[in-house]
Order: sequence, then structure tokens, then C-alpha cells
Amino acid sequence: MADEPQKKPHLSALVGHTNGLTKPASLAAASRAGGGGGGGGGGATASSKKLVIKNFRERPKLPDNYTQDTWQKLHEAVGAIQSSISIKYNLEELYQAVENLCSYKVSATLYKQLRQVCEDHVKAQILQFREYPFLVHRNDSLDSLLFLKKINKCWQDHCRQMIMIRSIFLFLDRTYVLQNSMLPSIWDMGLELFRNHVISDKQVQNKTIDGILLLIERERNGEAVDRSLLRSLLSMLSDLQQVYKESFEQRFLEETNCLYAAEGQRLMQEREVPEYLHHVNKRLEEEGDRVITYLDHSTQKPLIACVEKQLLGEHLKAILQKGLDNLLDENRISDLTQTYQLFSRVKGGQQILLQHWSEYIKNFGTTIVVNPEKDKDMVQELLDFKDKVDHIIEVCFQKNEKFVNLMKESFETFINKRPNKPAELIAKYVDSKLRAGNKEATDEELERILDKIMIIFRFIHGKDVFEAFYKKDLAKRLLVGKSASVDAEKSMLSKLKHECGAAFTSKLEGMFKDMELSKDVMVQFKQYMQNQSDPGNIDLTVNILTMGYWPTYTPMEVHLNSEMIKLQEVFKTFYLGKHSGRKLQWQTTLGHAVLKAEFKEGKKEFQVSLFQTLVLLMFNEGDEFSFEEIKMATGVEDSELRRTLQSLACGKARVLIKNPKGKDVEDGDKFIFNGDFKHKLFRIKINQIQMKETVEEQVSTTERVFQDRQYQIDAAIVRIMKMRKTLGHNLLVSELYNQLKFPVKPGDLKKRIESLIDRDYMERDKDNPNQYHYVA
Repeated sequence: MADEPQKKPHLSALVGHTNGLTKPASLAAASRAGGGGGGGGGGATASSKKLVIKNFRERPKLPDNYTQDTWQKLHEAVGAIQSSISIKYNLEELYQAVENLCSYKVSATLYKQLRQVCEDHVKAQILQFREYPFLVHRNDSLDSLLFLKKINKCWQDHCRQMIMIRSIFLFLDRTYVLQNSMLPSIWDMGLELFRNHVISDKQVQNKTIDGILLLIERERNGEAVDRSLLRSLLSMLSDLQQVYKESFEQRFLEETNCLYAAEGQRLMQEREVPEYLHHVNKRLEEEGDRVITYLDHSTQKPLIACVEKQLLGEHLKAILQKGLDNLLDENRISDLTQTYQLFSRVKGGQQILLQHWSEYIKNFGTTIVVNPEKDKDMVQELLDFKDKVDHIIEVCFQKNEKFVNLMKESFETFINKRPNKPAELIAKYVDSKLRAGNKEATDEELERILDKIMIIFRFIHGKDVFEAFYKKDLAKRLLVGKSASVDAEKSMLSKLKHECGAAFTSKLEGMFKDMELSKDVMVQFKQYMQNQSDPGNIDLTVNILTMGYWPTYTPMEVHLNSEMIKLQEVFKTFYLGKHSGRKLQWQTTLGHAVLKAEFKEGKKEFQVSLFQTLVLLMFNEGDEFSFEEIKMATGVEDSELRRTLQSLACGKARVLIKNPKGKDVEDGDKFIFNGDFKHKLFRIKINQIQMKETVEEQVSTTERVFQDRQYQIDAAIVRIMKMRKTLGHNLLVSELYNQLKFPVKPGDLKKRIESLIDRDYMERDKDNPNQYHYVA
């Protein structure tokens, strides 16, 4: 091979004025740098203003036939690569040959020649596929698979060949092709040729895409397929630019849509909701894996959206109607978590889940609240239900604020469907937890229970009903010394104060204050009694109660024995001597005592109510009395006396014997002292039956609340009218709803307005009956 001429760039230029620079060395360096190592720079002097750079020597001419011979050599090498046989020439030698041709401005011809050789070869490839037996039925999977392997081999061979060809023609690719933006690179040229002459052939393209779709369908049906083949073919379509998007993806998504539309309809009928959702999750995972393994990444979004729409979006209501209630009833945590996650993926999914969640809470809660037969367990069931929905929100619904808020609204809705009763029962539940003898919980557990009760309490509108019953029960706990813990009592009071304000708890706090002041009074009274000439046999303890703080008790006149009356008078003298202008009213219904008794078995002590005390003391005077005699002697009201005798003669500790026997006390019954009474304990507490709430007492408490509400409504109307002077009916009602803290019906407000008009607090406008004027 002839010596190749050295590549020397041709430079012919004038460098302009130096603008007074006087350093020849610098100028010489500049000229060398510009010329890239040319010959003979100009001989500039220190005083010269102009630098002249002479042209390089003339480039040597190429030997005759050099271009033709070199191309022939390159052509042979390309042919060898395309035929998969060994190349005769050294690769470095071939690379240098391309560089030499490019240096002598034959790049354009070289590129055209190379393209033509590649095109001829690719065109020849299509023949093998045209001769290939195309089948009418796409589902002949064996033929389809052989075809796919054949097209894949053709593609892999093409890629391998183009990589080797490009490595030889790399100089051409990086100089001439790079400088001509209109020309595709050698690699892109190869892709273009393959696309135009192989894949753009309708038969080849259809057969390829049919085959790919068939393989994917088989895989979706659970068969194992050649994933590397799929990956290679889809990568080919993707590399061939729009072929993937226009020819494959569109058909793939259409078939996916049809598949999952049919599958969704079928499985919704066949499967239970948890199974169905598990299947949806599995399908989504499979399709996600498909994208990672062999589909183009750009397909992920439309593919997953398609699966979500057909398996979830089209069946949201049906899924919830068919299975949500069961999942919630059975507390299926993992299934509920899956439901939330899947519904959150679909537009509108969370919203429809929210609606069903709310309906479930309202329906389930209503069954707890409205059924009077469940009253005994209502509060505990409400607490358990609240714990359950809280757990579901935390674990399954990711503490989503929307679900929390709607749960609160739903609780408030159903708990107030039955006015007043939930408030009353919550107060009684608190009483059961705070009462002495409640050994169910430690102090920490009791505190947690009270916190949970306060959450339920917040949902109630008629908080005044709660207050009335709570106050009545608190009074009993304090007066009979039945509080489990003063700390727990005060903790509950603090919670109520924080929730409802100081006005709500002022009377309750007053009750505690009375009890503390009473202790101080009794210390002083005991000192006073020591100075009396006849202190008596009875150890008296008195609680001084401020009438406005405590529940209203109906005074009951009973016949106390002389010693009790004398002691009462002594205390009255002592107390009024310290506090002039006060009035004491004895509440016999709240009294209790400890009696000492002697039986054949020995001595016993009884913790009894004052009414029980009066009955038992009669038997110091005789062994047998009739019901009428006891009633005459004690003065206790009929129904109260029957309950008292029942507790003494029909309960567990039968100090008296009733004749004739029976559960109820009837007129004419006789009562005999039971001298043979036996009991394992020395001090026996006989059920203080009058401390139990009677139906009458319960009704009277509720009625007092309603009466108090009427006073509050009247006061609010007068307050508003006094400030506004004149106001329309609707505006007045609206203002009242804002001010009143308990639920009230428009009809009740109308009655109170009429009552105030009758009492001349306000009057109707003569011309407009819906307008009211305040009467000063």
C-alpha cells in the first residue's frame, strides 16, 4: 500500500493590526496556534504593525485509483460483516482508510456508497419473510412463535452488523455526518432502513404485533412465555421510533381494555369482594411488572389507568354495596386497607368510599342508640364502636383527615337521633365508673375510660340533660361516701370544665366545696358537743348543702324518735349561732346510719338508710308489727315504705320476716324480727333502696331539664329583643339557634314567643304579624 499523505490543514489568513502590541514572541505563538502547526510564519519585527502568515505547502495529490481501491476494500469488509464471515483486513487499517478518504473530501460519496450497500442488504432480508407462510389465524401460537424468533434474529443480526460497520466508519460519522444536520447518523440510518424495508411491510408488521400480543395474552392467562424475546422485540419497535406508539401500543391498550372490561364484569358476579380486590391488586402488580420487564416505560401510565378503570372505576358502587358493610362488621383490617389503597388510585374512588363510610357509621350507630332494649349496654357499645372506627382510620385509612372529620359528623348525626337518652345514659355510665366498689380498672385505666367518654360526650347536643343526671349521681356519691376516688372525680370535673366552660361546672364545683366545708363544721360541732352536759348516744354527722348547687330534693316529713329530734335541735342551735339569717331544711331521704343489733348468733352492725333505721328501731318496742302500724309509727310515704320493707324482709340480708311470704309488700302484711338472723360478716350493708333511681325520679329529672330550658329560651328571647327592639320572626329564631346550647324545635320556640307576648314582654306589629316589638 502506498504511503498515505500526511493530513495538513490549509491556512491562508491575514491577522489584522496589533493595536500597538510590540512583542514578536507573542505574535509568533499566536500564529502557530492558529495554523495548527504549519510552515514558516512571517518575520515580524518589534516595530511592525502587520503580521502576514504565508500559505502551507501544497497538499500531495492522491495516487491514481486510490479512492476506488480504498472503497473496494471497505465494501468487501462491509460485505463480510453482513455475511457473518471473517474480514481480510485489519480493523485499524480500515478505520484509517475511512479517515484518509474523509480528509480528501470524498465523505459525501463515501456516505452514499455505504448507505446503498446497507440498503441493498436490508432489502434482501424481506425476502425470507415474504416466502414465510403467513397464516390466517393469529392463534396458531407455534407458527407465531417461530416467526417472532425469526424476526428477532434478523433484528439482532442487523444491530450487530451496524455496530461493527459504524466502528469502521466512525470518522465519517463524527465529522461529515455530524456537520450535516440533515443526515442521519450511521446507526440511525440503519434503523431507518430496517424500518422502511422490513417492519413497514404490512404483513411483517401485523404478524410481528399479532405474535407479541398473543404472547402477552398467554402470559396474562397464566402461561410461561419467553420474556427476553418479548423484551427484544418491543425494544426493536421502540427503537424504530413511531412504530411502537402507532402500531403496537394502540392495539395493545385496546385489547387490554377489552380483556379487563370482560374480566371485571365476570368476576364481580363470581367472587366475593375481598377475593375480587385481591385479584385487582394482583393484576395491577402483574402489569407493573410487565412495564419493568419488557414494555416501554411510556406505556405504564395509560396501561395502569386502563386496568384501574375497567377493574375498579367501573365497579366502585357495586364493590362497596356488595362488600363494605361485611368488611367493617367483621373488622377485616387487611381487606379494608386494600380497599382504601385501591380506591385511592381511581378518580372519585375516595369520595365514594367516604360516602359509604359515613352511611355505615350512621346506620350502625343508629341501631345502638334508638333501640330502648339496648339502653343498658348503649354507652359501652358506643365506646367499643368508636374504638373500632378509630382503629380502622388509623391502620386502614392512613389517618386521612377527611375520614376522621366525616366519622365525627356521622357520630353526631346518629347519637342525636334520639334526644336526651344518650346524654342521660352517658351520665349514668360515668357514675358506674366513679362509684366506690368499682374494681374493674386501675387509676390509669379509669382515666383512659373517662377520656373516651368525653369524646362521645362531645357529640351530644343536649348537654344540659347530661349535667342534670350527672349532678344527681354525683350528689349521691358524695353524700353516701361512694366515690371511688376524689382524684378521679376532680379529673372528670376538669374535663367537663375544659369542654363546656366554667359556667357548666360551677354548681358541681360548689358541691365539692360544700362537702369540704361540712367537714370543718363537723370538727367544730364535735368540740361543741363535748361541752354539753348530755352529749347523747348518737354520733351525728351533718352535711351542709347550699340549695342552689345540689339537685332539688322533695322534703319528706317522717317521725324521728325523740333522741334524734333533740340532737337535730342541738345542731340547729350550734349552726345558726354561727351563721345568723340562714335556714336549715332537713333532707331525710338522704340520711343514713349504722345500727348495732344483737341476735342469737351474736352482735352485728347494719349500714342502713334513715327510713330503714326508723323501721328497725320499732322492733326495740316489740317483735311483730303490721304494715299499717309501721306506716303510722314512722310516717314514711307509702311507696317509699314498701321499698324499705322489701329491702329488710325480701333481700339477701333478711333482718325481718314477712308474713305471708312474697316479693312484694301488700297491705295487711306482718313483719317479725328475725332473731335467728345469720351472716358471715360483722358489718352488713343492706341495700339502700331509696338511693336507687326510680322511674319517677328519672322522669322528674328530665322534666326539670325541660322546665329549665323554657326559662333559658324565655331569657334569650327577652335579651335579644331588648337589644334589637324590633325584629322579624325568622331573624329572631335564627339568633336563638345561635345562642341556645341545646337542641330545640321551631314549634317550641313559637310557643315561648306566644307566652312572652301574652305576658306583655313583647308585642306583634299591627301591620306585619311576623314582626315583633320589645315592650319596655
